Amino acid sequence: MSAAGSLLAVIPVASVLLLTVALRSRAVDAVAPLRLAVARSALLTGVYAVLVVELLGAMHALNRPAFVTAWLLFLVTAATAAGLRRRSNRPAPPSVATPQPVAVGAVMSGDSPDPAVEPIATNSGPAPTRTSPAPSGLLSVAVDAWRTAGRGERLLVGTIAGLVLLELLVALLAEPNNFDSQTYHLPKVEHWVAQGDLDFWPTAIHRQVTIPPGAEYLLLHLRLLTGGDQLHNLVQWAAGVLCLLVAARITAQLGGGRRAQLLTAFVLATTPMVVLQATSTQTDLVCAAWVTCAATLVLDGLRRRTGWGTLLGLGAATGLTAVTKTSGLIAVGPLLVLWGLAQLRLTLAAGAATTVPAASAATTDAARRPRPVGGVARTVGGSVLILLVAAVVVGPFLARVTAEFGHPLGPPRLRESIPMERHDPQSILVNALRIGHTAFDTPLAPLRRAGAEVIIDGAGVIGVDPQDRAITFGREIFPEPAWYPDEDRVAFPLTGALALIGAVVALARPRRIDPEQSGPLRAYAVVVLAAVLLHTSMIKWQPWGNRLILYAVVLAVPLAGLWVDALLRRRRANSARRSVATAVTVTVLATSALAGVLALSYGFPRRLVGSGSVFTTSDWDTRFLRRPQWADEFRWAAEAVRDSDARRIGLVQQNDNWEYPWWLLLRQPDGSSPDLVALQSVLPERPPADPSSVDAIVCTGSRPACTKLVPAGWRLEFRGYVGYALPPGR
Repeated sequence: MSAAGSLLAVIPVASVLLLTVALRSRAVDAVAPLRLAVARSALLTGVYAVLVVELLGAMHALNRPAFVTAWLLFLVTAATAAGLRRRSNRPAPPSVATPQPVAVGAVMSGDSPDPAVEPIATNSGPAPTRTSPAPSGLLSVAVDAWRTAGRGERLLVGTIAGLVLLELLVALLAEPNNFDSQTYHLPKVEHWVAQGDLDFWPTAIHRQVTIPPGAEYLLLHLRLLTGGDQLHNLVQWAAGVLCLLVAARITAQLGGGRRAQLLTAFVLATTPMVVLQATSTQTDLVCAAWVTCAATLVLDGLRRRTGWGTLLGLGAATGLTAVTKTSGLIAVGPLLVLWGLAQLRLTLAAGAATTVPAASAATTDAARRPRPVGGVARTVGGSVLILLVAAVVVGPFLARVTAEFGHPLGPPRLRESIPMERHDPQSILVNALRIGHTAFDTPLAPLRRAGAEVIIDGAGVIGVDPQDRAITFGREIFPEPAWYPDEDRVAFPLTGALALIGAVVALARPRRIDPEQSGPLRAYAVVVLAAVLLHTSMIKWQPWGNRLILYAVVLAVPLAGLWVDALLRRRRANSARRSVATAVTVTVLATSALAGVLALSYGFPRRLVGSGSVFTTSDWDTRFLRRPQWADEFRWAAEAVRDSDARRIGLVQQNDNWEYPWWLLLRQPDGSSPDLVALQSVLPERPPADPSSVDAIVCTGSRPACTKLVPAGWRLEFRGYVGYALPPGR
């Protein structure tokens, strides 16, 4: 990465920081306003990033100058908004006795000037008002919080900060080496760069065009700004940090104090799947971040009417979730239902409280009746606005997919491979038990075997084949070990157990957690459990299913933090029982911390120590830690093709083969993209290139498949997984 690329990569970061200042809530009773501003800033930046890609793609202008211009405009706008906001935050002179008008920054941050909608903190003279601390005072606030924190809270903070910083180090040092990224995440980005637009292309790997591209849109920005993939891991790292901040805010919204918020962040930060994904180019943490942003905005709507800014935020979160990973909508749907019901309840409550002086008792009784029509219309209008904003974000991609395959969810192959094809109660039960077995897996092999046998035998009793293809992905066989710290499979038994207990307690006995938050706690627990049940009834079991349900885990962790905090503060009459409960809780938390540290230290395929360490493994070998035997084979074939001076190169590959190494090895001397064309295509309307039209052919996977496409008289060489073919004379 060049020095210019490094400087350009700072622009998005600076823009997000400035937007965080500009979008800070003015509401007097805003919960954790700084974290809310971060969520708003992330959503606005995410929508802008997606729309820039869509707009420039439609103009065939996916290039560095266009993206630099777009980000400079965004930076200037963010700086202007931040400046206006800081100016409006200046205290009024003591002589001023009238309230100041609402500033432009309030509209940007989603605060409404209508006190019945969202209370606004205004300066009305010397009388003190409770407002959020100014950004310039954040350091002093942090210092005061640290001074007043107990040893346990400081230990939680230190562990969280240490993990996050070490993850940042790994993310910066490690080359992208996720398996799916080699197959379709990163080749997708390279195709866009090479062709300058978002049009689909002939390919043998349908996931390059059918899987929602929201996370790859973010990678595309970094690719064009920096010229390479050195910062690609930072997208998921930033998403992980956003998840921690917003999950802690959700805990605060549900009544949790500082310790409960820290416990939530601690449990989430030490979850092995979160630790490993935070240094990856996968997409699950990005999806979880958008879902969590939707959740925190929904919870703001439980006690107050939602303003325009929050409605736009909910639409942005919905659209970003849909364009990143459609499975995240399984949680966003119930969240939006909760928001709609809460808004209707507030409407009825406001109508019931309205009274108007009247001359007769009959008139007074009539005036006191609820007037829900306007509020209902407002809620319906808000719902429509949310869907419209979401459609603006995800609509262009869905339109391209529909035009290509005749269905917004892609070809039948995609629609039938992942979603459940049976929905009878018995099949759903077996699928849920298998997903739970994989999610709660431990290194104890006897326990794993015993649990799997119970599920398999039970499935037979109720007449369900536990390996039925209608409820099982591909040709996979249940059970599959998932305890090892691998970014695609690692289980989360401790986090899952704490979250499950917290959800059950919040649902059945919320007063044990917080007597004043019984309603919101129970409602949120219902949403979390509904998301899990919907997931198990809609998504087939698969060995790497733990990462697919990560969005639900992030949503559920605040309930774990609240329950653990309630357990620690409970005053039992029997001090011995209380001591035992505290000791067990501390042991669980210590074990969770150990699991997170081990995942970061020895996790696969990026680790701090041992074989494959980011400190001792070369850049190229790091990319191939999943398949080390392929590293030299790709180099061998690429070197032969480069030596032949081939310009147009044909690709022969299967659906799960690695394509990305070719984009790196065959790049032009000036750094521009190679001319790679597919010699196979699973897109009916996009035929592959004619093998006779290329100067060379590179193959992965199947030698017989390659042989069938090599023109007569060409020389074919093959080594294990990789091969190449050259025409006579080259």
